Amino acid sequence: MKIISEAEKNTAGIQQLINENSLFNQAKVLKAFREEKISDDYFHSTEGYGYGDEGREKLETLFARVFRGEKALVRPHFVSGTHTLYTSLRGLLRPGDRLVSVTGEPYDTLSRALRGSKKEEGGTLAEWNISFQCIEENDFKQPDKESKIKAILQEPTRVIYIQRSRGYTYFRKSLTIEDLDELIKKIRSMNSQAVIMVDNCYGEFVQKKEPLEVGADIIAGSLIKNPGGGITPTGGYIVGNARLISSISCAASAPGLGKDLGAFVHNKRPYFQGLFHAPHLVGEALKGAVLIADSLEMAGYEVDPPANKNRGDIVQAVRLKNREELEAFCQAVQSCSPVNSFVTPVAGVTAGYKDPILMAAGTFVQGSSSEFSADGPLREPWVVYIQGGLSYQHVLLGLSNILKKIL
Repeated sequence: MKIISEAEKNTAGIQQLINENSLFNQAKVLKAFREEKISDDYFHSTEGYGYGDEGREKLETLFARVFRGEKALVRPHFVSGTHTLYTSLRGLLRPGDRLVSVTGEPYDTLSRALRGSKKEEGGTLAEWNISFQCIEENDFKQPDKESKIKAILQEPTRVIYIQRSRGYTYFRKSLTIEDLDELIKKIRSMNSQAVIMVDNCYGEFVQKKEPLEVGADIIAGSLIKNPGGGITPTGGYIVGNARLISSISCAASAPGLGKDLGAFVHNKRPYFQGLFHAPHLVGEALKGAVLIADSLEMAGYEVDPPANKNRGDIVQAVRLKNREELEAFCQAVQSCSPVNSFVTPVAGVTAGYKDPILMAAGTFVQGSSSEFSADGPLREPWVVYIQGGLSYQHVLLGLSNILKKIL
């Protein structure tokens, strides 16, 4: 508690800035709810085809307004963030096109969906004759690479993909809105026609603007991360250009059906309430992240980002010394969780990942990384990624347990 108390003093100014940012985003979301005249009539579930579901349509209009897009697709049928992103790409790309990631290799699960890792895995983009290439974001800052990058971004490149969060890549920083603004301007100067899609997972409401406000065409993410507010039980969202959303909706259902079908068997209240709660949740998670960063740095650990750096997402990375510390860290998080605190997390094979993953997630919603959780792949460097927190107080208690375990 001595370390944590000192960290709270060190980060007081940063915490205040986070509070101000949360207030701005809460006002933005509240305004959208009021302008859309949200009523509890929109909360009811639907069955069958879901034709004429006014609540579903109102929820999507609300997301479009909040994230500054023309149209949105918000559905419980997306099983994960990866599924949401892959569906978006399938709707935007055609055989012979090229997809280019300008933030290096994507997160493990998406990379596998693009390239595939086993012959028996069908449906990857490679199978549809869609080529895939990677550029590192830092390459744009090197003048000698400009002509090579420009050539890669030309036809047949149709979609340019930007991953806002770091994924399981320790040396890659998350992208702030300012970073995205600069990167998108450079891309547009080289190819003004390509579709720019941003994986916004973990980045929603971290700052006052969203990627569509600095030139992105499409953003997508998971509802059990930031925009679900720790309340939404499942699903994903896609927001952006109306024509592109129409194409994506055909991939999500079928050509000719698009957005018009899709029953919400769930009661929709948690979807509306989760979005309303999201700015506060993100603020709590960010305050917890800076406290973790400062405390563990004082304890002698390498952290990224440091407490005083601008953040593009809610993820806090900590570099540990060995596998034993990674296991102890995750056990400390799990044992301080409200759900399954008695369970000991062990590394195992997880769908979509190439390395065994150690995950601590005693969460109300299974796998929800908007709740206080920690995970990391069993590979060097031994890095644990902490995210989420329904309340700052819970993160503080979890941090206290972590320090007891690893010091």
